[in-house]
Amino acid sequence: MTDSPGLDFLVDKSDWHRHRLDETAVPDVSEGQVLFRVDRFAFTANNISYALAGDMLGYWNFYPAPDGWGRLPTMGFGEVINSKHPDVAIGTRCFGFYPMSRYLRIEPSAAGPGGIFDGAAHRAALAPAYNTYTPCEGDPLYQPEHEDALMLMRGLFMTSFLADDFIADNGFGERAVLISSASSKTSIALGYLVSRSGRATAVGLTSERNRDFVRELGCYDEVVTYDEVQGLDATGPAVYVDMAGNSALRRNIHELFGDRLMHSSTIGATHWDQTAGDDEGLPGPSPEFFFAPAQIQKRAADWGPGELQRRLGEAWEGFRKFSESWLEVRRGRGREAVERVYEDTLAGRTEPQHGHVLSLWEDS
Repeated sequence: MTDSPGLDFLVDKSDWHRHRLDETAVPDVSEGQVLFRVDRFAFTANNISYALAGDMLGYWNFYPAPDGWGRLPTMGFGEVINSKHPDVAIGTRCFGFYPMSRYLRIEPSAAGPGGIFDGAAHRAALAPAYNTYTPCEGDPLYQPEHEDALMLMRGLFMTSFLADDFIADNGFGERAVLISSASSKTSIALGYLVSRSGRATAVGLTSERNRDFVRELGCYDEVVTYDEVQGLDATGPAVYVDMAGNSALRRNIHELFGDRLMHSSTIGATHWDQTAGDDEGLPGPSPEFFFAPAQIQKRAADWGPGELQRRLGEAWEGFRKFSESWLEVRRGRGREAVERVYEDTLAGRTEPQHGHVLSLWEDS
């Protein structure tokens, strides 16, 4: 056990610019419960998207918080420091969703080498993939020397892998996949997968500020700035994958392609402050939110869980190696580091090549 107090990073759900750090007691552990020490977690623009969809998709329900406040989920690693569950040993290190905190208490309803499933009542409505903590020893994707890459991009890559598979699975007949917020890590992964499949042209849509970075990545077949969108070749069928959530850009794409837009998928909201807009009368297909866990369940049924993991692992290894050419890991510890990265990410001041790995522990 530890004498260090708990510490939770809280966000005002009605104004994300307001945040605070609350000291708490170390959580008590009752029969059947497990306590993690949250070692490190990754923070990217994707975590801001969790706030945007906090009520719609239940992201605020991961961890209890005071009224009006929320605790954002992050991908990271934790170690079991107290266990009163017969199948979870102290010292077990796991990958999964953790709060921006020092501790996390869960109530496993099932536990084994392949995963520890949190069956706490407040998480019952969440998709199973979000409630699973994977022990490193039983994780086919785990490599200790690549923990930072796993934290920063495994969850994002999983989303991109499933989005690419969803597009291929539905046979939209697209000649191009248009991907907004092309400098974001989720978009980079999707561009990488689409381009390497040879199924369609991967078109990255980005700001003038990030144009050179996106072009130098080499994972897009074509890179277009937002100001150049009207010059896109709109004569053939296309799919739009909206990682930005920018309503004006979405309307521009729909009006340009019209009925030649075969599908419009919403995944992220890196332009979270530009999401307000009216989609009434939008030409082409109605935008649909892409829910990755549904595609996981479909492919687990189609292929079997083992084959799904094999395909995911093969694709991940290729992308991880590709990421070594551009990803710069930035590590930070303590209150000030966490607050600074959160504020910079919210304000769009972070550089796309930087990957932030954080901890609320000051000295470990």
